Amino acid sequence: MSYVITGLDPAPFQRFYGLSDEALAAEQVVRMTADSKPGFPCRVTLEDAEPGEALLLLNYEHLPDASPYRSRHAIFVREGADAPARFEDEIPEKLAIRLLSVRAFDAQAMMTDAEVVEGNALEPLIEKMFADPAVAFLHVHNAKRGCFAARVDRG
Repeated sequence: MSYVITGLDPAPFQRFYGLSDEALAAEQVVRMTADSKPGFPCRVTLEDAEPGEALLLLNYEHLPDASPYRSRHAIFVREGADAPARFEDEIPEKLAIRLLSVRAFDAQAMMTDAEVVEGNALEPLIEKMFADPAVAFLHVHNAKRGCFAARVDRG
């Protein structure tokens, strides 16, 4: 089964790039500097930032659909990220090394299934969840902190 994992479109975040810490604070955004790797996963590039790189920590609505599962949470975005990552039939390292919560949704954004899995076992779970024709897309979250990590669509 073919699948695609995509990073977020950077356009909504670009207005924050280069703002002062004070201006960011007014928008409830915090600039942070990565001090370890892994530890600061960018949701646009789907990579962990290198130590010393600047990231923005902000609240993001990753499931804006009108359903009971509408959801938002904190995410990191590399300051200056300009193109979303795209992985076809491949698991990004940022996901492969983490404990993940994977949630399957139908076309009405209603959750149909969910499991927790080590990232190195993500691909078989994607195949299993997409075997259900009712599943339209998957959301992957970091299981420990609960934040949105990436979206998976059929390829």
